[in-house]
Amino acid sequence: QVQLVESGGGSVETGGSLRISCSISDDTDSTYCFGWFRQEPGQEREGVAAIYNGGRSTFYADSVKGRFTISQNNAKRTVDLQMNSLKPEDTAMYYCAAGRYIASRADPYEYNYWGQGTQVTVSS
Repeated sequence: QVQLVESGGGSVETGGSLRISCSISDDTDSTYCFGWFRQEPGQEREGVAAIYNGGRSTFYADSVKGRFTISQNNAKRTVDLQMNSLKPEDTAMYYCAAGRYIASRADPYEYNYWGQGTQVTVSS
């Protein structure tokens, strides 16, 4: 059973930066893909970024390309999301997810394991 715990959310003004982190239990290997998703109340869960192939490959949604960076630290067993140039539309609950042999990195239904989420709020 893979366990994921997010941390690092908070509030920031437009143009600011935040780094959120996902701590991963010992039950994963290089076949796992780790993703960050976000969701606002009443909205679909949106795939933001993903990292796979043992951290060698990444995926980004068009809405965050050039502003967000996903990284994996295998020694610390964490997957981080560095968010720069934040906009009010980035405000959401952010979730870490994990799954194996994922074909569509932005599809939440392909991921089997989820964290509880961490809130990110960007004020204008």
